[in-house]
Amino acid sequence: MTTGPTKPTVLLLAGGPDAERQVSIDSAAAISRGLAGAGYIVEQRCIDAITPAELRDMPGDVVFPALHGPWGEGGPMQTLLEQDGRPFVGAGAMTARLAMDKLGSKLLAATLGVRTAVSCVFNSHDTEPPIPLPVVVKPVHEGSTVGLFVCKAMDDWRRAHEQTATRHVAAMVEPFIAGRELTVGVLTGATLPIVEITPANGLYDYDAKYQRDDTIYTIEPDLPPGVAQKITQGTAAIARAINAESISRSDWILDERGDAWFLEINTMPGFTSHSLLPKAAKAAGMSFEMVCAALIEAAMQRAPGPATVS
Repeated sequence: MTTGPTKPTVLLLAGGPDAERQVSIDSAAAISRGLAGAGYIVEQRCIDAITPAELRDMPGDVVFPALHGPWGEGGPMQTLLEQDGRPFVGAGAMTARLAMDKLGSKLLAATLGVRTAVSCVFNSHDTEPPIPLPVVVKPVHEGSTVGLFVCKAMDDWRRAHEQTATRHVAAMVEPFIAGRELTVGVLTGATLPIVEITPANGLYDYDAKYQRDDTIYTIEPDLPPGVAQKITQGTAAIARAINAESISRSDWILDERGDAWFLEINTMPGFTSHSLLPKAAKAAGMSFEMVCAALIEAAMQRAPGPATVS
């Protein structure tokens, strides 16, 4: 009797020091089940910010950092992983830093010919918004709408200004674009079906993403002619430019005129029961176990490279 090759042991990292810690823990729980279902041995660790020595002491042939936020997803963790030397799922450090930088990734999109709204850095000395209302104020290096404010009136701006200035984080101001929220995932080099997000309260905030059950997700929604192709091609171009083709998800807004605007790219999308990339992958015929296995296989086959932007 012959047996197949032994599968690598996966070191699954959860938690992290960022605001999305609980989302990471929930994602890792789902990934652990998915990997086990695909026949992998999983060594799961719930971490805070760790040192290179602590990472080296953790067992595993390949690392799956199911972490969200500026430390876990925005470069520091990826730097540790590159120094560690083991294969790992997701973006390399340079790619992670650029993707987490919302202003930087929007500038990149613009250089690729992808439509994105003009934005500016939030300055605590600006008592009035630097661009006409309505605007969105949000941190440059956060995800899951952490610290996001939609300002439609001056009272909204004053509240956003006070709270953002108090947090002492890099933030940005961009025009508020009303419309349909769309997202496109990329998995092992292929774009996934478009998902439309319709939150019950009109804003796809943290509660709508992870805690409420009344958000509606529509796979491959009916869109105006040419829109699906445009945002799929735009997503692929951005992912390719920053070397985020193994896994990423780009978010878009479709305005009332039928123009699609790029918002941001995420290099470690969530894997919770509410998360979008697994829903899109399922629509493409991939079970959750298949998604997890594909990410491990991709990590084993390639070393993460730097962003290719010149």
